[in-house]
Amino acid sequence: MTAARGFARYLSGIDASTQVPPLGLMPHRAPWRRPFIYSSADIEAVMAEAHHLIGSSLRAATYETLIGLLAASGLRIGEAIKLDRDDVDWVQGVLLIRESKFGKSRLVPLHPSTMQALADYAQLRDKHQPQPSRPSFFVSLKRKRLLYAVVQQTFRQLIDAAGVGVGAPSPPRLHDMRHTFAVRTLLCWYREAGDVQAKIPSLSTYLGHREPASTYWYLSAAPELLALAAARQDTAWSAARS
Repeated sequence: MTAARGFARYLSGIDASTQVPPLGLMPHRAPWRRPFIYSSADIEAVMAEAHHLIGSSLRAATYETLIGLLAASGLRIGEAIKLDRDDVDWVQGVLLIRESKFGKSRLVPLHPSTMQALADYAQLRDKHQPQPSRPSFFVSLKRKRLLYAVVQQTFRQLIDAAGVGVGAPSPPRLHDMRHTFAVRTLLCWYREAGDVQAKIPSLSTYLGHREPASTYWYLSAAPELLALAAARQDTAWSAARS
């Protein structure tokens, strides 16, 4: 409609009878906010800052492990907070995400290094809180499940203290950890010259998206990823023409 309105304004200079569509004629979504893509150094700095900024060893380990899990798995923060101890399959190396967004449950396999980090945290947690009052995997100092508002505030403090995202057009957010995981996964697939289109449904399932169309959105989230996708498409078109 914006394009049509501009063209109509141009025509109205030629033909006075041209009608220009008024503003607000159609509802529109808020402008798209480009996600902040964390580098490996950014993530390591924020995780390390937990031990510098937080006095309690258990609370520091809780946030260090939580942030590491978000970066390594692409979980939504709500899914990570909702994890119970029985949701971790230590033998298979899999998390059970129960009834997340859209009411869907899914299994999320993790790298052995991530499972080891979770095991180290669980050992420290059980040492400090041998008799938990809640089944939650991540716990607060009050032996309760973490609250989103508190996690959000603490994460912002860690980000600011670590100096991550200073001067960035879009300040880094907690949810951008999920964006970063998706973008880095797609970048890896493109660099490996694999069949990315065939793999996207798998990534969509892993992330808990309702449909692959939601995953394709990440193709525009990073300039490097968009360039790789465009180059791959150009190559395909050239091959089709030859």
